Amino acid sequence: MSVIIEKLREVLFSVLPITLMVLLLHFTLTPIEPTMLARFLAGAALMIVGLTVFLFGVDVGITPIGNEMGASIVKTGNIKIVVIAGLLLGFFISIAEPDLHILAGQVDSVTAGLISKGSIVAVVSIGIAALLAVGLVRIVFNFPLYKLLTILYGVIFLLAVFTSPEFMAIAFDASGATTGALTVPFVLALAVGVTKLKKDSRASENDSFGLVAIISAGAIITVMLMSILKKTDKITGTLENAAVEATSVLGPFVQKLPVIAFEVLVALLPILILFLIFQKVSFKLAKASVRRILFGVLFTFVGLVLFLLGVNAGFMEVGSAVGYKLALSYGKPLVIATGFILGMVTILAEPAVYVLTHQIEDVTSGYVKRKWVLVTLAFGVALAVALSMVRILVPAVQLWHYLLPGYALAIAMTYVVPDLFVGIAFDSGGVASGPMTATFILAFTQGVAEATEGANVLVDGFGVIAMVAMAPLIALQVLGFVFKVKSKKGGLESNE
Repeated sequence: MSVIIEKLREVLFSVLPITLMVLLLHFTLTPIEPTMLARFLAGAALMIVGLTVFLFGVDVGITPIGNEMGASIVKTGNIKIVVIAGLLLGFFISIAEPDLHILAGQVDSVTAGLISKGSIVAVVSIGIAALLAVGLVRIVFNFPLYKLLTILYGVIFLLAVFTSPEFMAIAFDASGATTGALTVPFVLALAVGVTKLKKDSRASENDSFGLVAIISAGAIITVMLMSILKKTDKITGTLENAAVEATSVLGPFVQKLPVIAFEVLVALLPILILFLIFQKVSFKLAKASVRRILFGVLFTFVGLVLFLLGVNAGFMEVGSAVGYKLALSYGKPLVIATGFILGMVTILAEPAVYVLTHQIEDVTSGYVKRKWVLVTLAFGVALAVALSMVRILVPAVQLWHYLLPGYALAIAMTYVVPDLFVGIAFDSGGVASGPMTATFILAFTQGVAEATEGANVLVDGFGVIAMVAMAPLIALQVLGFVFKVKSKKGGLESNE
């Protein structure tokens, strides 16, 4: 019970700032239709309950499964098994990630089916599968993370030359969406399970992070390849019902519940089936441990359903409405400032962020305090959202104007920042753009784009997730450099 209470405290601290921010905007700048506001508050309540239950379920169920699978794979001592397991786990985890389905559905809707949901999900999942296998092999053979990231982003920069602006936005957004509330805990636990078998504790600490970063690159590469091979003509998109008044409070919740429940069920079933297979063949865990894990998976299911229901039936439409009204009625400085504040408070409600920050503190034995990681992440994401507002409001500014120098700087910093912080930073890039951030901020940005003359909702709206995913790469590596300068801890040296 004490664990659940602690989780509840964390969640309340996370969700309340966003709720208060929206209420402040409602009573000052952007009045919200009463029915929509009621749904927003109901969604906030569902998010609080759901996120609490979800985080408890992850601790009890998902994380132990990932740890056991990682250890079991490496114990075989067969690199072929490591590769095959990586391919299978990567594909099934990705294809079942609810965040990816949300993004793919939004792309399908905005492009009127020109870019289908099924094609996005399949292509991204193939990229995740391939790079998860590569990431596991990297851990086994101690291949430096910064060298692998240099190679991967070198390939991405090359493909970017031949990729359309629309697909570039979707590619980087997909990398953030596929590393959601379900994938991140599992992949992090998988990495920890693999590294635990290493005799070198320093290498184990460094290699615990970076796997999320590697698989994120896989999503970018495969979507870019899709763009090049598909050779689709220039596409545009529109946001439907940006400021439509709602008529029912409970209607959207009732309508979305079965859809979300089914998506989450599909998300969890592959992991559950794989666990049962591994338990039969390899794990041989005690019945009590199996029951505890199954209990955790059930809690994960219930929590994620409630959380996503609150987000989709309450938060997304408010984000779009606020963005639309702000851009339509007020000047550019206020829109940019609001984007900055919303980015800062929204990241605090990201469930995967809490999973990652706790793991960072655990792996580093408390040396890297989670509060410093949270503060750095919040500022980085806030700046990213503000810059995204600038990109919408100033047509001359394009997405690649941010991404090219931003990722070049991030890669360059990997050569002077401690290995541990390189992995943390790139993992955080995927974690920051999870269900909360990707939905609320995406909706807000699309609302602004719809109300701004000359803006393309598809290009300008979807690219915000790419910006949110990039910001932590730079922000946390700066933090790592500061720690490097101030610290005398032996395990924190740079790549020399």
